[in-house]
Amino acid sequence: QVQLVESGGGLVQAGGSLRLSCEASGRTFGSYVMAWFRQAPGKEREFVAGISTNGQSTKYADSVKGRFTISGDSAKNTLYLQMNSLEPEDTADYYCAADWQSLPQVVPQRTNEYDYWGQGTQVTVSS
Repeated sequence: QVQLVESGGGLVQAGGSLRLSCEASGRTFGSYVMAWFRQAPGKEREFVAGISTNGQSTKYADSVKGRFTISGDSAKNTLYLQMNSLEPEDTADYYCAADWQSLPQVVPQRTNEYDYWGQGTQVTVSS
């Protein structure tokens, strides 16, 4: 069983930065692909960024490429999402997700491909 706890959300002005953290229980790094999703009010949950089990492959949604960076610290069992140049359209609840993955380079991008989810952290970007 994997438990995920997000932190780092908050209120920021457009153009600002935030770093989200996701602390995972158990030894997830090396065996689990991990990702960030977000869900804005009235919208479906969408993929933001993901990192493969070996850390060598990352994927980003087109809307965040060049602004967001996903990374992981295996020693701390923590996943990060550095968000720069934030826009009001980035306002959403952000969720950390994990799933056991046997292929080292695969990064799924659909919500139904992840079995474990955190409770979410809210990000609000004011204009």
